[in-house]
This record gives sequence, C-alpha cells and structure tokens, in this order.
Amino acid sequence: MIIRIIETPITRAEAKEVAKEFYGDMVKGVADIEREIIALGGEWHMDANVKLIERGSKQNTIWGFNFYPDKDRIEYTSLINIRPAQQNRKIEIQDKELKRKIEQVIRKLIL
Repeated sequence: MIIRIIETPITRAEAKEVAKEFYGDMVKGVADIEREIIALGGEWHMDANVKLIERGSKQNTIWGFNFYPDKDRIEYTSLINIRPAQQNRKIEIQDKELKRKIEQVIRKLIL
C-alpha cells in the first residue's frame, strides 16, 4: 500500500500515480492543518491518518479529504471527520473556515 507523506510540493501527476493504486481518479488523503503536511494514499482515510500520527501529528488537527487530480477537486468527506467534540457531527466537514485551511494546505503541497 502506497501512502506518501507530503511535506514539500508535488505535482498533480504525482498525486495521480498514488491514486491509481485503489481508486484510479481519486486519492484519499488527510491534512494536518497545524503542521501543514498531508498524507496521500491507502484504501481508507484511516490508513493515511495512522501514518501522520506515527510522525507526530495530533488527531485533533488531522482532517480527511478526497482529491481528484485530473479535476483539481477536493471533497471534505471522511469517517475520520465525524467529531462531535470538535463540533463536526457529520462525515463532511461543516466549518467553512476549517475547509479553507485544509484547502490552503493541499494547494500549497499539490501543484
């Protein structure tokens, strides 16, 4: 299973290569909005989530997303986003400011 920790920018073509392993046109990812890094790949968001935790991230700063490299589209849906204690009770992130922060991290790292 390919899971890439992205700390320096990659191209959308590189993200597409990771996407091919499971979903073809989409790659699952998690973003650490505090450390401004992402992990891409795996069958489940939790796969990438675990890799970031192992690298020192904290669960309350990690959020799941789906990225479509060919369409340059982001979806903010993941089971790891269901966090009533952080005022997100649904699979999709509800807070617009949080979505903005996640998008900033993704756009900074996937060119």
